[in-house]
Formats: sequence, C-alpha cells, structure tokens
Amino acid sequence: MNVKAINLLKRREVNQFIRFPFDLYSDSQIWVPPLISDMHFILNPKRHPFYTHSEAVFIIAEDKGRVLGRLAVLNPRKHNVHHNERSAFFSLFECVNDGSATSSLFEYAVTWARERGLERLVGPLGFIPGDAKGLLIEGFQYRPAMGVPYNYDYYDRLILENGFRKLTDYYSGYLPGNYELPDRFLHIARKVKETRNFHIKSFRDKAELRSWVYRIQRVYNAAFENTFLYAPLTQAETKVIADRFLSISIPRMIKLVMKGDEVIGFLFAFIDISAAIQKSHGKLFPFGWLHFKQDFKKSRCININGVGLLPGHRGVGANAVLYSEMAETLRNISFDHADIVQIEEGNVRSQGDMRAIGVEWRKKHRVYHRDVA
Repeated sequence: MNVKAINLLKRREVNQFIRFPFDLYSDSQIWVPPLISDMHFILNPKRHPFYTHSEAVFIIAEDKGRVLGRLAVLNPRKHNVHHNERSAFFSLFECVNDGSATSSLFEYAVTWARERGLERLVGPLGFIPGDAKGLLIEGFQYRPAMGVPYNYDYYDRLILENGFRKLTDYYSGYLPGNYELPDRFLHIARKVKETRNFHIKSFRDKAELRSWVYRIQRVYNAAFENTFLYAPLTQAETKVIADRFLSISIPRMIKLVMKGDEVIGFLFAFIDISAAIQKSHGKLFPFGWLHFKQDFKKSRCININGVGLLPGHRGVGANAVLYSEMAETLRNISFDHADIVQIEEGNVRSQGDMRAIGVEWRKKHRVYHRDVA
C-alpha cells in the first residue's frame, strides 16, 4: 500500500484524484458526480479563495498502481481563529470497502495535522461555508440534492473503525408537489406583514440579483454567526458561492425578507439539475451544457438550500413570512417534490419550524471528529 500527497502541478495526479469516484460509483444509478470544472477549481491554490487564508493536502492510497481511496486534509486557519480552536478538517473522502486503505489515508491525515500543531480532525467538511457537509448515513435510496454528498453505506463503518465518533448530524427533508402550508403560518405571515412592515423582495433578472450579493453576504454572516461550525464569509468566498448559485438560479426563486429598506432574511430555492449532471458525467463541454439547458425546462424537483433570519427578528413572525413565500414559490412552479437541504440538528428553531410546516426528513449526513494530539 502506497499513500502519497499528489503534486497539484502535475495534471496526471490531479486527474487521478478527481477521476477516482467516477470509477468507484460507475455501477451506481443514484450517485451524482461533481462538476469536473469545480473539482479542478478546488485543487487550484492560485484560484480558490480558501488558500488565501488556509492550506490543504490531497492524498491518495494505491496498490500496484490501482487507486483505492482518496482524502483531502485541511488546515482551516480562518475557522480556527474564529472559534479559538486547533482543528483540521477532512474532505472529499472516497474509498473502496477496504479497512487498510482507509486506515492508511487517515494515518497520513493525523500525521499531517499533528505536524501543524492541530489537535483534532473533523469532517467531512468543505472548503468554504457554502459547501455541503457530512457522510450520508440514512436515505441511500434517494438521489442526492444538487451538491450534497452521496456515498456507499459502508463509509460510516470505515470512519468509526478509525477512531472517529459522531459530532453532529444534518437533516434533509421532502415536501410533495401538492404541498400546502398550514393555515396558521399563512395567518401569522399576513398579520406581521401588516404590523411590522415586513415585505418580500423579488428579483427581475440575474443582473439585479448580483447587485445585491454583498448585502446578502452581510445578512448571512449576521444570521449564522452563532451557529455550529460557522466561519464568516469573505468577499472572495461570497463571489464563489454567488457565481455557483447564479449559474443555476431562476431569480424569481430567490427571496429576501425586508423591513423597510433593511434585509432581515433570505430564502434560496433552485431548480435541481442533478439528472443533467449525471447525464453529462460532470462535464460542461462539449455537450453537457445541452443537458443543463434541457433540465432547467423540464426538471420536476427543486432544492431549498438556504433559509436565514437576522437574530433580532426571530420569534416575531418573520419566519412565517419566509415559509409563506416558500409555499407561494412552490405553488407557482410545476414540480413533483422539493428537497429541504441540510439543517443541523442543533439548530432547534429551524428543526422545529420544518416539522411544523410538514417537512418529512429523509436523509441524514453525519460529521465526525477524533483527537489527533
């Protein structure tokens, strides 16, 4: 067994790291590949904003020239400064069902983290706050929402065998196409709009939406400041997320809750184009963009991936305004179902709201941790 850090200047080694899961999941009808262009962006320290404040290593385990597994290990300095801790993250974990290959990858990760004075290893986590989190541990029969991890069911066992334990879980849920918001939320929404001067901001086109991006960033940072694993978004990271979302957004599905001229909350909904990504095998060119264009017109699924309110406006009905607007958005778009994406179990208010409006939890992703000091 050979474990090595790939050389990011060598295209063959970068491609080897990126292509491994395409082989691993070649028989899966459910797995949705990443966009290959996005993966090259992540592995490019000259372009991705993560590397302006942090560092990462990308490793593979191979035997007789055959790749058995891969892993990224991150030293997230911005996160550690914000939380006053010394954590390493692991990310992009993929492996065959082989305990020795997994152990070799994590032994390398632990050594790398110790050499940098880090004390624990946490993951799977992404490179910027907008990246999805965790390993799938429930809901293997469902196709993943766009950008959310899917993995084989043996991954949990491989992780636990390497000394990890649960840190937290993220839940994703389901709403049917004939969804109707409970009347009490509609009543509260109407009342608070009248009494508290709340209203909804919608967008005409992507140019207008882009002009509001950094106002939304400020609200995002304030809304999630005290949430689990939060680290403030930089402007460069915000641009990455905005470019990603704008490429797949329909502006009328992005909503802001306003109080006068102040943005106090947001709701992000997107057409799910996972099927197009599967058909294109993660490639935009030469013909992948045709699948994307077609899926924008005929996709029967939407993702709701981002709901937030400023702390001072929680518990006064602004959440009902958001949910009534979500229901209105769903009503105006012909769809079979909506995925509510990744709500952390410690976010008691959002968990309770989702249950109250009728979300059926279907998927669970787990984040793990272990000591390395």
